[in-house]
Amino acid sequence: MKKRALFTIPLSLILIAVIVTSFFLINIKPAAGNIAQAQKLAEYTKPAVVRILDYAVVEWQFNNPNDPEVMAILEQLNYQSVLGGSGSGGIISSDGYIVTNAHVVETTQMKDEDIANAAFEQLVGIMADYFKVDYDTAYEYMLNYTQYTGVKKVLKVILPGGDVLDGEVKSYGAPINEGKDVAVLKIEGKNLPTLPLGNSDNIQNQDNIWVIGYPAAADSDLLSPDSSLVSSMNAGQISATSKKTDQGSPVIQINAAATHGNSGGPVINDKGEIIGLLTFRGDTVNGQEVQGFNFAVPVNTVKEFVNQAGVRNTKSETDKLYQEGLELYWGGYYKHALEKFEAVQRIYPNHSEIKQYIANAEKKVDSSKTLWSDYSTIFYIVDGVAGLLILVLLVFTFAFRPKNTNVTLAGAGPTPPLPGNGGLTDLNGDGKIDVQDILHALQEQQRKQNKDNNNNNHNNWQ
Repeated sequence: MKKRALFTIPLSLILIAVIVTSFFLINIKPAAGNIAQAQKLAEYTKPAVVRILDYAVVEWQFNNPNDPEVMAILEQLNYQSVLGGSGSGGIISSDGYIVTNAHVVETTQMKDEDIANAAFEQLVGIMADYFKVDYDTAYEYMLNYTQYTGVKKVLKVILPGGDVLDGEVKSYGAPINEGKDVAVLKIEGKNLPTLPLGNSDNIQNQDNIWVIGYPAAADSDLLSPDSSLVSSMNAGQISATSKKTDQGSPVIQINAAATHGNSGGPVINDKGEIIGLLTFRGDTVNGQEVQGFNFAVPVNTVKEFVNQAGVRNTKSETDKLYQEGLELYWGGYYKHALEKFEAVQRIYPNHSEIKQYIANAEKKVDSSKTLWSDYSTIFYIVDGVAGLLILVLLVFTFAFRPKNTNVTLAGAGPTPPLPGNGGLTDLNGDGKIDVQDILHALQEQQRKQNKDNNNNNHNNWQ
């Protein structure tokens, strides 16, 4: 057995090492490289942050043909006034539900008459400025000769990939200083990127946060048209957690930079969860915006309206594949990242980031790292064979022993014969072959030898 063990035990240890190594390789997780948490959050979040346009077009009729100057201005305006604005929002379900502020979509929720009155005041202001008269004079004049002939309400949602879709309000709170500034919209879509909703009860003062949206201050005539589809992300901290509006609605104070256009944009924590929606900024000082004093509706207030709309906040397959692809890409596993990105493109072709990541991954695919989990089936087969060999070696070493060729002192069965004798039997009749039988056998052999010697001597004397 010792000779066998010298061979089988080292071989068994080698096979065990093979099994352990394969298990280790299969379970290696792709490292994400030196990617900052803020960059990860930006890449995860951007595809689900949308721009919202909410406005109304008022058609005018001017009834004084003897005033060509006013008519000329109205012709430049195409006899129309546009009332409304833009804001931001976050997609929370793969089938197209979006959270934003109520005031972002306020215009399309107004009555036609109220829209026309607001648009008329805007038109009067234009006339007063042009003709250099006071507002009241311009108001009385235009009131006598102008009437609106129609109001067209428009709610559009612009996705980061460039799609412009019709939006529909599914639940609605109230604009700032009138109630809870939250609205839930719906667009048609499937496999859309999404953002998870967090829990604003868990936030703490000075927690790190990021504001994402489409601030109007970031728009410029110097930028390309497609730049308007790129959201901005600003970092900051929570400054206060328990403030309220005049109506008693809770708000979170943050110090991240934001401005008009950011309204309704998600405020996320370091897990990428929405913990609030930007709602308004602090008062201006000498007519100038002062950054660092902005406020957000807590996400738990947002959830009230999400529940009213019957929405489930769930992660989409697009999110899963995209985030897996990013982790592989950042870790240097470009071949496998490319497979994930291409899968995203198949189920959601207009993903805002996917084309660029596919192009980058294709350029780097030749330098891709090996992902050992791809070979798990082979490893399992090798491990199975190695385990079986280890079992065989152990059985061979410890279970099978060679036959004993020495004299058996006790027990049944045939006993090897002693030299010079035909066999060894139970000579003393005690039912077993033992030392006494050996002694008897030796004595018997001695007597036989003496007798043979005597016979030989006798023969010699003759």
